[in-house]
Amino acid sequence: MEVPSLAFAVWMFICFYASVDGYPSGKVREACTSMIPCHGSSPQLSPEHTITVNATEFKPGDNIEVHLFGPDFEGFLLQARDAERLDSPAVGSFMLVDRRLSQLLTCGHTKNSAVSHTSKTKKKHIKVYWIAPGDAPKRVQFLATVVKKYKTFWVKIPGPIISQPNVPSPTTLLHVTSEAVSASHPVSYLSKPFNASGCGSTKFCIRNPSNCDPEGASCFFLSFHKEKSSVFIEMSGPSEGYLAFALSHDQWMGGDDAYLCINEDHRVHVSTAYLKGRSPPVLDSENALEDVSWRLVDGVLQCSFRRSIRLPAYKGRFNLDASYYIFLADGEASEGGRIYKHRRQPLITNGIYNVTGLPRDIGGSRSPQLIKAHGALMFVAWITTVSIGVIVARFFKPVWSHSFLFGKEMWFQVHRMLMLTTVTLTSISFVLPFIYRGGWSQQAGFHPYLGCTVMALTIFQPLMAGFRPSRHAPRRQLFNWFHWSTGTTARILAVVTMFLGMDLPALDLPDPWDTYTMIGFVAWHVGTDVLLEVHSYCLVRKVEVIEDDRVQILQSLTSAEAEGRLFKQIVLTIYVCGNAVFLIVFLAAINQI
Repeated sequence: MEVPSLAFAVWMFICFYASVDGYPSGKVREACTSMIPCHGSSPQLSPEHTITVNATEFKPGDNIEVHLFGPDFEGFLLQARDAERLDSPAVGSFMLVDRRLSQLLTCGHTKNSAVSHTSKTKKKHIKVYWIAPGDAPKRVQFLATVVKKYKTFWVKIPGPIISQPNVPSPTTLLHVTSEAVSASHPVSYLSKPFNASGCGSTKFCIRNPSNCDPEGASCFFLSFHKEKSSVFIEMSGPSEGYLAFALSHDQWMGGDDAYLCINEDHRVHVSTAYLKGRSPPVLDSENALEDVSWRLVDGVLQCSFRRSIRLPAYKGRFNLDASYYIFLADGEASEGGRIYKHRRQPLITNGIYNVTGLPRDIGGSRSPQLIKAHGALMFVAWITTVSIGVIVARFFKPVWSHSFLFGKEMWFQVHRMLMLTTVTLTSISFVLPFIYRGGWSQQAGFHPYLGCTVMALTIFQPLMAGFRPSRHAPRRQLFNWFHWSTGTTARILAVVTMFLGMDLPALDLPDPWDTYTMIGFVAWHVGTDVLLEVHSYCLVRKVEVIEDDRVQILQSLTSAEAEGRLFKQIVLTIYVCGNAVFLIVFLAAINQI
């Protein structure tokens, strides 16, 4: 397809003056519309590469095999567009075969609507699958831009045109044959996504995030609709591998009744399974499900089916008129339908529910309560109590040296109270993951090792303080140095440990704001520390010491002390309020996951 000369001239002008150097990583979203690389030269006219497909007709939901091949090339961009309007946005979505050579891109508002290279590595052949959307145009043409070298490329190489034999009505179910489903029941293709109408009134729904729209691309959705002696179940979520839910008597994996929708060779296989411990599920050879339907469009997998409330003839199937915890998980699957362990924690309801009872519209949590408590207590200890305790000990000795609390100087009592609180909170928090895991976790990286180090230093600090020499003892300076270095090391390691813990599957706080918020807290603490240090230095410079008969006479002593106390108290108040804000943000995030 030839590019209009004016549009091409404008594009070339932008490329030259925007200092764009191309996209060796394949992240070419800026070129989604024009498909023209900004390489500062004109495209070639006679293409050397070819696009082929394995079908001439398609129906919504079909998977079309697409090949791009030819002489060695470094980069490419592949799309499908309305054959009648080639300047329109990309349609449908793609699935990859080799993730080493190709990657999915989101062009416009359609997820995975284009495919590009992952690096400049030379390649001869690319194979992908194009998934026809429910609202596909009557005729679709494949287009490709191929970069042989930086200055040698072809734009919008025309590929085959495929067409629909007819356009079915939106409410019609398109019957297809699925060899992947072991049941003898007919399998249908869903022509439109699920919706949340009836949630809480006629059907029991679980949504994550709460109140999300299952028609969206980021909503995990599970619903149960009781119909006489059976239940109609819908499950939906962003996944190119599998979705699964399980009914459980507790919040631990094992001994559960599971249902899986698996993308197997670009068709969805719906099956039941019984979970034994943490072992991979073994799919049942006999399927008790009826009215099975599925949809796989724009990276969202959806399936629906019906099962009887009671299935006494099927071992491992729970009765649906009892109450259970409900798990909802997603993960990757290979082309042969083999599923892999979910990379993040499954969604688990906060209580037991009867899905055939009173209709509800609920959410759940992807983090166990014990792990939530672990994170919350650590944030309280190391964002508030220890940070404030360090500031008080370092800068408030002269301010509160003449104020006493329970017979001791106030600064010391406040410092000791905050540090003992830190030790208590850290100790309680430390044992919670071991209670949850039942032992050591082999999949948490460096987090548990650093956590144990922080715990050891936290216990060592008060033990060392119990043997503190008197103020004028020769070893007091050595004690002060060890006390400071141990505390500082513990604080640094605690922050690093929290950074690592925020992205673990059991407590996966939203990215990237969790990292930015923690960086903000560190900057807040260091900034306050530097401000008080500079203020103390300036205050000392303002005081002139005159020695006369061993008596120190301080010029403007009263005003200097008053100024120092007021400033430090204001800074401490602001610092405590700031720490409270950071703590509230983190606790709110933990409560939401």
